[in-house]
Amino acid sequence: MDIVTDTGVGGVIMMPSRRRRRIPKALAWAAVTPFAVWALARGAGLERGSLATQLMTATPYAAAGSLVPVLIAVLIRNRAAAAVALVTTAALGLSVLPRALGSTGSATGTPLRVLTLNTFFGGAEPEFVMGLIRHLRPDVLSIQELTPGLVEELDRSGLKDLLPYRTLEAEWSSGGTGLYARYPLTPLKNMFEVIGHNMPAARMILPGAKPVEIAAVHPLPPLGGQVHDWTAAIGAFPSASPDTIRILAGDFNASLDHAVMRRFLSRGYVDAADSAGQGLVPTWPAGRRLPPIITIDHVVVDRRVNVNAVSVHTVPGTDHRAVFADLRLPPP
Repeated sequence: MDIVTDTGVGGVIMMPSRRRRRIPKALAWAAVTPFAVWALARGAGLERGSLATQLMTATPYAAAGSLVPVLIAVLIRNRAAAAVALVTTAALGLSVLPRALGSTGSATGTPLRVLTLNTFFGGAEPEFVMGLIRHLRPDVLSIQELTPGLVEELDRSGLKDLLPYRTLEAEWSSGGTGLYARYPLTPLKNMFEVIGHNMPAARMILPGAKPVEIAAVHPLPPLGGQVHDWTAAIGAFPSASPDTIRILAGDFNASLDHAVMRRFLSRGYVDAADSAGQGLVPTWPAGRRLPPIITIDHVVVDRRVNVNAVSVHTVPGTDHRAVFADLRLPPP
């Protein structure tokens, strides 16, 4: 529509009106749909294939990003899209935020300190690893990508004196794995079906506590066709036992946003970092220009175990951060 303006001197000027540009409401739907699909896939455990499985580890970032479609929908005044965006943000938030809150129980019970570290083909600096062990005083060390060379270097640095008992399956590859302990270990050969890397398990007797079964775990990463072996490996991990306390520690190559990991935890376990409010602290990739972005290293414990504290530590020479869990075992 044009506006007629009288000039006062016998003429008029036709001026075009300024039309208000309207942002299409479809833009709100375009913004919210990817996040809504993500929330649905995460909640229902619908991730399939290697790419979707890897992307699912970014759910904490998707939860934060889902606030953007809420703002867009509100500004555009698309009420339906705003409602869907709010539900999406709530669903993603509820799946992520509890990991930062924690729900640790009583600190009573027999102490058991567990440290896990992926050494990146044995590249972790032995002296730094030993300094961490002396500082944290773990009773058990689960170590992945353990090479024969690193075994020798750690022993020369004093590990055989601090953690003299061991069940090792070292290799000159990413498949090597081992358990070191302060107390005697009895190897367990049939605790679960091992699929992928070596994953030794052992029984340990602590004074004043029930027997503890510990496994050093390291399934293959879900890359390409390996996603099937990764799924099978985590699915093969044993359920919690009413007679024995079980602890699995290592590089799971999985986050709490993976359906297969949640199914495993539902069989009688909790993630120690999640329980301690440290579940959003990333563990990989470390030692690079960019900080770690995803959480795939875990100490998983029987639900009867109280988690006193969890801490995460950067170790030079490896792309994984070490995870330390200070636990309290139930009475026998």
